[in-house]
Amino acid sequence: MNNYIDQNRDKFLNELLDLLRIPSVSADSKYKPDMLKAAEYVRDRMKEAGADRAEIFETPGHPVVYGEKTIDPNLPTVLIYGHYDVQPADPLDLWNSPPFEPVIKNDRIYARGACDDKGQFYMHIKALETMLATDSLTCNIKMMIEGEEEIGSSHLETFVKENRELLKCDTILISDTSIIANDVPSIETGLRGLTYVEVEVVGANRDLHSGVYGGGVANPINVLCEMIASLKDEDGHITIPGFYDKVQELSVDEREALNAAPFDLQDYKNDLQIDDVEGETGYTTIERTSVRPTLDVNGIWGGYIGEGAKTVLPSKANAKISMRLVPNQTDQEICELFSKHFESIAPASVKVKVTPHHGGLPYVTPTDSVEYEAAALAMEESFGKKPIPTRGGGSIPIVALFEQELGRKSILMGFGLDIDALHSPNESYGLFNYYKGIETIPLFFKHYAALKK
Repeated sequence: MNNYIDQNRDKFLNELLDLLRIPSVSADSKYKPDMLKAAEYVRDRMKEAGADRAEIFETPGHPVVYGEKTIDPNLPTVLIYGHYDVQPADPLDLWNSPPFEPVIKNDRIYARGACDDKGQFYMHIKALETMLATDSLTCNIKMMIEGEEEIGSSHLETFVKENRELLKCDTILISDTSIIANDVPSIETGLRGLTYVEVEVVGANRDLHSGVYGGGVANPINVLCEMIASLKDEDGHITIPGFYDKVQELSVDEREALNAAPFDLQDYKNDLQIDDVEGETGYTTIERTSVRPTLDVNGIWGGYIGEGAKTVLPSKANAKISMRLVPNQTDQEICELFSKHFESIAPASVKVKVTPHHGGLPYVTPTDSVEYEAAALAMEESFGKKPIPTRGGGSIPIVALFEQELGRKSILMGFGLDIDALHSPNESYGLFNYYKGIETIPLFFKHYAALKK
């Protein structure tokens, strides 16, 4: 297999670069034609790789691409999940090169979606091609590549429920996560959930002259900032009543195991060019970013932000706020708690509106399953080291739904790195990681088929 990968390195890379040139931004309606173009590209590459079936399923939102290769109905079936949509590229002026014109520099591909998730899901299409070309495919494969992950997968639940038989499988394999380092392989065994809302604070019925009305009428920006600031106390503890009621504390042994993963705090700060970290008192940075819930403002706006000065009291101010959740918390319950609390702390001088956007449940997968053992053996064979189980801080909304609707656990075997700058300007993905993924995925199939006998 490795000989085939080596012989086709340029082909595999150029195909990915072509996919990265398609601006498949699901959050912005102006990119809808590009979303379809990306879906068609994925479908066509599935066919070329050797899929028996590859087609596009329309949804009320962006389409889902489905493909399959059946070699023997008696063999286990692995469902591959990924997403072809990407985050908006803003702010564009912070990119060192255009986000949809991929550039290779220092053995890394720079482009929006390079790692999240085009580079990672495309590894599976090339792994399929490799296994078929070398007559080494040991399982049946199904692929479901969606176009709404970055906006909450809002239409995917209906698709999964309506296509349970189509998606029937023995396990689900996902590459949308990271490893600790290129010489320290790891497998994520958990994800945080998500609640995402937009808040609006409205004062007067129009923008006001700050000299004539300043000091006598509420400034929605000031009020919004004060309300947001009150959502955490001096210990970084979220102040929403009931927010922590269902949070399960890790045992001493679990915390020690989590913090045993290689982590250098100074390297972490140097990489981010910060002088210090912050967060909830009593927890390490690893714990804060993986097993503790959070609340963060993702965007805030209001008033005049153009060049020069315009002295106004704005009529309204807005913010987008996300909360990462941990096991036992649900996105709907936390959304309700947030909304009730945010409305309760608003002064009478303003009106407040909370609009829920999307969410997802947290997820934990066992490390004593056949699927996990197959992934661990595959990584050990390709990296030369046993992978370390870790807990991820991000969210993949579909994972909990897969277990609920298909009755199957997911294996989170990703190949990204923390330096990949997901959701940020200058997102990138290492060439090493791309090719290492194509090499490792067939090994998962080999070990999984052997263990399932």
